[in-house]
Amino acid sequence: MYLQKMFSCSQLLARPNALQTFKRAASQGKNPTSSPFLTLHVRQWSNVPFFTVPLARAHGKSFAHRSDLRQAKRIVVKLGSAVVTRGDECGLALGRLASIVEQVAMLQNQGREMMIVTSGAVAFGKQRLRHEILLSQSVRQALHSGQNQLKDMSLPVLEARACAAAGQSGLMALYEAMFTQYSTCTAQILVTNLDFHDDQKRRNLKSTLHELLRMNIVPIINTNDAVVPPPEPNSDLQGVNVISIKDNDSLAARLAVEMRADLLIALSDVEGLYDSPPGSDDAKLLDTFYPGDQHSITYGTKSRVGIGGMEAKVKAALWALQGGTSVVIANGTHPKVTGHVITDIVEGKKVGTFFSEVKPAGPTVEQQTEMARSAGRTLASLEPEQRSDIICALADLLTERKDQILSANKKDMEHAVSTGRLSPAMLKRLSLSSSKLNSLSIGLRQIAVSSQDSVGRVLRKTRVANNLELEQITVPIGVLLVIFESRPDCLPQVSALAIASGNALLLKGGKEAANTNRILHELAQEALSIHGVKDAIQLVSTREEVEDLCRLEKMIDLIIPRGSSQLVRDIQRAAKGIPVLGHSEGICHVYVDHEASVDKAIKIIRDSKCDYPAACNAMETLLVHRELLRTPLFDQIIDMLRTEHVKIHAGPKFASYLTFSPSEVKSLRTEYGDLECCIEVVDSMQEAVDHIHKYGSSHTDVIVTENEDTAEQFLQQLDSACVFWNASSRFADGYRFGLGAEVGISTARIHARGPVGLEGLLTTKWVLRGEGHTAADFSEQGSMTYLHENLPVARVLPGRRTTS
Repeated sequence: MYLQKMFSCSQLLARPNALQTFKRAASQGKNPTSSPFLTLHVRQWSNVPFFTVPLARAHGKSFAHRSDLRQAKRIVVKLGSAVVTRGDECGLALGRLASIVEQVAMLQNQGREMMIVTSGAVAFGKQRLRHEILLSQSVRQALHSGQNQLKDMSLPVLEARACAAAGQSGLMALYEAMFTQYSTCTAQILVTNLDFHDDQKRRNLKSTLHELLRMNIVPIINTNDAVVPPPEPNSDLQGVNVISIKDNDSLAARLAVEMRADLLIALSDVEGLYDSPPGSDDAKLLDTFYPGDQHSITYGTKSRVGIGGMEAKVKAALWALQGGTSVVIANGTHPKVTGHVITDIVEGKKVGTFFSEVKPAGPTVEQQTEMARSAGRTLASLEPEQRSDIICALADLLTERKDQILSANKKDMEHAVSTGRLSPAMLKRLSLSSSKLNSLSIGLRQIAVSSQDSVGRVLRKTRVANNLELEQITVPIGVLLVIFESRPDCLPQVSALAIASGNALLLKGGKEAANTNRILHELAQEALSIHGVKDAIQLVSTREEVEDLCRLEKMIDLIIPRGSSQLVRDIQRAAKGIPVLGHSEGICHVYVDHEASVDKAIKIIRDSKCDYPAACNAMETLLVHRELLRTPLFDQIIDMLRTEHVKIHAGPKFASYLTFSPSEVKSLRTEYGDLECCIEVVDSMQEAVDHIHKYGSSHTDVIVTENEDTAEQFLQQLDSACVFWNASSRFADGYRFGLGAEVGISTARIHARGPVGLEGLLTTKWVLRGEGHTAADFSEQGSMTYLHENLPVARVLPGRRTTS
């Protein structure tokens, strides 16, 4: 059941009670189209209930931040000509239009009030008129020649107003058919500039739109191009309270302000607003545009269709912004994003250019990234001793300023406890102490020592030919983005590793540790200032969403998540163009073989599970050889776990051996992160390996046995990042491995696996030194031959040349 209303704007606006007359006639069973006031095409009344949802905020001021757009209640979506029409400018882009309709309908069904300002009538009419002209010409030629063969036919130039007149009804019928699929009603309103000059008509227009929105109907608005006069030059803006309706950009802005809309989304064929014409080499997409930045913008040519252009869009957007409506200009034609561009904007994601009146006090995240990259290159060019000095200075500051650090951490802890949002395990991660700071300081000094021979190390040296030498040397990866939760101790660790490897660093910490992160970052920048590279490490403190940071593929070279498995999975999904180093889960196993030592088994199981249950290297599944069941060793393991208050879940096979078993495990792929674990029974070491390959996460797995052959088979066959024999899984840690610290543990198959320390943050480049050599010298007619001799390597310091 749906209702389609097609309003002639001049009729509706001239009579303020026209809509009420129409409703009254319909409710009395009369033909509403017989009303002298209206020309309406009606099918039947909708059964959609009439209700009013209160606005999420008092209108009058635009939203200050993108994340606030989630609160937008009343939204105007402007579809530019380039969005609605096909590339040949004759006909509509139906697939694109269908995806836009789906998004608008979805937002409407969420309780928002949606309005569409659309182009496309001229293009649709041009298609229809061309078809009619070709058809009539072919009939006339066939009658005139008496033959079926037709001569070449030329099409006359079609006048735009005639095309609009022919295309309006078809365009609206198309919208009607599409929205009907989502049980959404639509109504068409045609306006001209004159309708806004008459106060009575303007009030009537607002009244009509309010009534349609109250009835949960999507108004579809367009300029009446069949009668509209050509736009006057230089008449786009006429002051603060007036904007001339000369295109759909200005129409959308005017309607958004008149209707007190929360958000105006202007879709076009460009990604948003650039600081220079999009086709130029140095053009950068502006994430946020502020009213005072107009002087820094250079406009290019307008789109292939339409009468507006980016300058018209910016003027209209600024006018709407001044009127209290937030604005986003985005691309509605990109095939990869069109299907979710509108919903992404409403969800506050970084899409297009957001117009804001509130300029942040500090730099944007894009500016921070550029600052970090520039300072990072200087950091990489420092002498190893200088980078070591910076790390040692940071280690000193951790102990010298521990009172400030612990005071800030206390504020975070008190806030976390009062809100009750963090689990006990997360609170433990958040907490810092004097002993933790001392351990951090020691770890940083280890990194300082190892940094002496990191960047610029020659891995391979080859004499390709006489006086032509090739070297492969270590270099920084570039700009690292590290995202971490509730782990303020992660900040100095990762900072030291970035400094040692010459990488720039962008840090995004959890808000629960905001005070601690702030003071630790200040200390890191203080240490960097020793050699003038303060900006190499940046802390993102703006309201950036993690998903938005993951889209900076042109600015960030590697993402390293430190946090929950859910955080890592979310980042891996969001970072489509940036490599992610990490693991999504830490499902670690301890396999107790039938030839295991009792004492070793008890110690290793207790430490692996109970030392730090929330750690990613804690044991989650205990595999026990079948022959150990109903033995003293097995009884001691169970008694120890109960003493440590570990909740036991029985695997399917283990449960089958018991009359009264613990709760059966829901999944063998569970990371508990607490004092819980699963116990399962296996028949052999090989079955244990197969079980781990099937249910594990390739993180860390342990065998406890006194049989060396069995242990070696386990170590060789198991495909995990860390495989241990008679040692706790908790050793899977960069500090315990002697790396000083780690940026995380990787289960990836390339680059770095296991605890990733300094070496994992380096890549290589090839340096070739010659004396005018060319590839042609080594051709059949050339005078040189390849030698490819391996040469002894020596470390290369920045700016220095090695000698063989």
